[in-house]
Amino acid sequence: MSEGSLYVVSTPIGNLEDLSPRARRILASVDAVLAEDTRRTGLLLNHLGVQSPMLSFHQHNERSREDEVLRRLGAGGSVALVSDAGTPLVSDPGEGLVARVRAAGFSVVPVPGPSAVLAALVASGFPAIPFAFLGFFPRKGKERRKALARVATSRETLVLFESAVRLARLLQDLSAEGEGMRPIAIARELTKLHEEIWAGPVDELLADLASHTLRGEVTIVVSPRSDDAPASVTEAGITEDEAIDARVRELLAAGERPAKVAREVSRVLHLPRNRVYARVLALAKGEV
Repeated sequence: MSEGSLYVVSTPIGNLEDLSPRARRILASVDAVLAEDTRRTGLLLNHLGVQSPMLSFHQHNERSREDEVLRRLGAGGSVALVSDAGTPLVSDPGEGLVARVRAAGFSVVPVPGPSAVLAALVASGFPAIPFAFLGFFPRKGKERRKALARVATSRETLVLFESAVRLARLLQDLSAEGEGMRPIAIARELTKLHEEIWAGPVDELLADLASHTLRGEVTIVVSPRSDDAPASVTEAGITEDEAIDARVRELLAAGERPAKVAREVSRVLHLPRNRVYARVLALAKGEV
């Protein structure tokens, strides 16, 4: 145990057996444990037989706690930072604390361990390199539109968090962006008794949600965008509208309904369904 050190300790995301012996030793040896929720962390410490004092550390008291930690470290103390579950700072408080501790010249010691991000990524079957973690998906407005566009155009695997109650809306929005056939994986209850990881196209999993009762948070892994769209449109020397029109006319001539045409063309060309639907209606009415 080093004096004047902040330990960033990963804790189980479900299965208590995933806590490393080193993590337990650190938690038992520090002068204080910074916990996002002292009640939840208290259950873990009690299970481990650890009696280290706890201090709450959340978004409403971060600054004052940072000052207190720096005072403790300056006096030669040691502090451990944990989140409710998993690796601290990954969509949890602590970024400012770590930056200030390092800037003050004290040691920051990572104690690796469980992570829902990595657990879902390696179980998804999608490429693990490269990948990007987007955190919790924005709920509304410009940030949500930007995030949806990021997902639609990404050629790297993406991992993100979402509340179970908002999962259906997210899949609906992805489908509306023309990503209904994009392969994704949804992971819930990771490492727990009722762990589930199911994968398939966005539209298929959206339909499957009707038979699932989800609570809490889920981790979603989105496969990279395939190389066959929509770059092939520009590489072929035709405009996006020309590519849409050719496929739309073919399907309309075959007697398909406009809604189905829009859905199929947006899937094939990886374009927003509302954009394609507007073009379908214009062609159907002879306006273009």
